[in-house]
Amino acid sequence: MRLFRGVPLLAVLLTGLTAVGPATPAGAEPAPPGPCAALPRIDVPGAEHQRTACLGDLTTTGLAGTAYTDMADQAGLSAKGTRNPSGVPGLQIDGYFPDESHLNATHGWAHDAQFVIRLPENWNGGLVVTGAPGTRRQYSTDTLISDHVLAQGFAYAATDKGNTGPDFFTDGRRPGDAVAEWNHRVTELTRAAKKVVRQRYGRAPQRTYMTGVSNAGYLTRWQLENRPELYDGGVDWEGVLWTTRGPNLLTSLPVTVARSLGQAADEDLIDAGFAPGSRFLWPYHEKAYWGLTQKIFRAEFDPSYDPGCPGSTAGSTVERILAACASDASYDYGSRPASVHRAVAKVALTGRIGKPLITLHGDLDTLLPIATDSDVYARMIDDRGRGGLHRYYTVQDGTHTDGLYDTYPDRLRPILPCYRSAFAALTQWVEEGTAPPADRTIARPAGGDVVNSCALEGRS
Repeated sequence: MRLFRGVPLLAVLLTGLTAVGPATPAGAEPAPPGPCAALPRIDVPGAEHQRTACLGDLTTTGLAGTAYTDMADQAGLSAKGTRNPSGVPGLQIDGYFPDESHLNATHGWAHDAQFVIRLPENWNGGLVVTGAPGTRRQYSTDTLISDHVLAQGFAYAATDKGNTGPDFFTDGRRPGDAVAEWNHRVTELTRAAKKVVRQRYGRAPQRTYMTGVSNAGYLTRWQLENRPELYDGGVDWEGVLWTTRGPNLLTSLPVTVARSLGQAADEDLIDAGFAPGSRFLWPYHEKAYWGLTQKIFRAEFDPSYDPGCPGSTAGSTVERILAACASDASYDYGSRPASVHRAVAKVALTGRIGKPLITLHGDLDTLLPIATDSDVYARMIDDRGRGGLHRYYTVQDGTHTDGLYDTYPDRLRPILPCYRSAFAALTQWVEEGTAPPADRTIARPAGGDVVNSCALEGRS
């Protein structure tokens, strides 16, 4: 793997970050015609463009190296050794909805609001919807989510959220518009995918689930708060917390920039909510996460603070993209003008969920500290009187991206197998009325295959 000043180049592909430039997967011909090839045309309501293919395997095993997924955009999200199912034939629809921005170059379309919908031949009556984590694109969670739910018989739909890459904040006319569009695009895709399912199978989905990791975990929270009628439940994997008064990314990250400049000490990060046990991850996050994440979201919600950094773009090279803005070391969200808080208010969470939700968060998350994120969100849900609809699991030794487990197998634990157990618990909760285990910490076992197994209760 090529290194850039000690930072793996895949760092810019991690959940909280993005690819330096949107990649275009290599082209490939569809698999030999199967049962779905004889189907009449399926139209995605509202789509400006769509492309349909009947494929012999909708999972990454069958699609890797073709135009129907993008393995590079999945880099760093799962641990090596993760076992995924394969051999799921069906129909794949790629396309985009009308949009004025052009940050996503996948398929050479140079058009945002791209989506993928997968319809397995053996359908179980359900639909799973997600959005891209970080500022990635529509195929980024194929290994994490798509493969697993397709093998269970669910139809699957994913969106690029309407803007991608380190310059996502350039989309929209007003501060906060780019993130607000994320929510709109998920709602748009969910409604369209339900109608596509009806066209393909002759009936609407019996159950629809919203799920996602990081920024898509935020999307899951927002949808269940604001569009609960569209879903039957959701699983939120380390969702980003946006609240108008804080905490949010803009209240926890400035101290990390100050520390990188020698203006803050380790104790200041701990006081800001970062877990003391995560110190070994700080050097990596300082180079690959903190500065970039702070500057692009500050540019999204508060562009007047330092118009020259990041300016009209987060950077044209890896070095510039990852670099922090020195001015962010003294950024104080609480003292910023009311207009900034109004921009955040457009996308803020309230905790007022309307359908069952399971949240997972690693106690060593070094981008979204658990103390200032999911701990807070769980209290918000309780304060709204919705605690009966929520389960909250802390994953011991889990961090923001499972790919880091391969570097620290003696210190970290992948969250993906716990996520899969949580998704199974959600479907049993919704469909069978079997309540999941109470809120708890999922302890890391002393042995066993932590990459592929995780029990929500008892020893895992």
